[in-house]
Amino acid sequence: MSPKPNVIPSAVEGQNRKPLSIIKIGGNIIDNPTELAQFLSDFSNIEGYKILVHGGGKSATKMAQSIGLTPQMIDGRRITDQPMLDVVVMIYAGEINKNIVAQLQANNTNAMGFSGADGNLIQSTKRNHPTIDYGFVGDVQKVNTPLLETLISNGIVPVFCAITHDKKGQLLNTNADTIASELAIAASEVFEVTLNYCFEKPGVLYDAEDDSSVIENINQELYSKLKAEKAIHSGMIPKLDNCFNSLSKGVQKIRIGHHRMLKDKTAICTSIQL
Repeated sequence: MSPKPNVIPSAVEGQNRKPLSIIKIGGNIIDNPTELAQFLSDFSNIEGYKILVHGGGKSATKMAQSIGLTPQMIDGRRITDQPMLDVVVMIYAGEINKNIVAQLQANNTNAMGFSGADGNLIQSTKRNHPTIDYGFVGDVQKVNTPLLETLISNGIVPVFCAITHDKKGQLLNTNADTIASELAIAASEVFEVTLNYCFEKPGVLYDAEDDSSVIENINQELYSKLKAEKAIHSGMIPKLDNCFNSLSKGVQKIRIGHHRMLKDKTAICTSIQL
């Protein structure tokens, strides 16, 4: 059976932008073979243009520990020295990315795996923080939108890992949520973009221990209130910061929730609004 066609004659016809779905999946889905297989099946059934962005931090941590490294995290961000960079490149751009691509091909989706260095698709600079040395961590500066559009328009479904580069020969560990956000912002110049952050929970929760406490709509005013109350903290803060930044720069729609929302339009999830 041949791969599912994903070719649309033009991303922009007159003033009508074609829809593009960008989906980011987290480590808890990647680390569960059954969940991952179901997600990739659901992803394959999404019609039209689509991009997949994946993390894999838990797998990288496990590999690092197995060879005697001690992972360091600050506010959900990984400190990446040279030995840790070697691990994340191997796990993200190698094992995880190629396994996902292979499974998508098995689902008749013509996927191709990328780091930011491939085709200079995502260029970053090494993070310069006033008090913390994050090591080889990248902050995205530029997305190669013309190449991205060309790939998608020719039937390729890009699968991005959390590795970028500085165009000086240095690979950089880069937050996958941020990569998804920056791809969405860049692509919104050409497409009507929906950004979905998929993880093991049904959405952003009032109570992290109660899956029924989904906050179905979050705007900037409520977000500020929830942060002040410490109801939202840790890794959810940079995720939501990315969401509001994306919406302010042209992304049409953002949802956070379990991957079941990709096929079930009635599934409860969190919608982010300005």
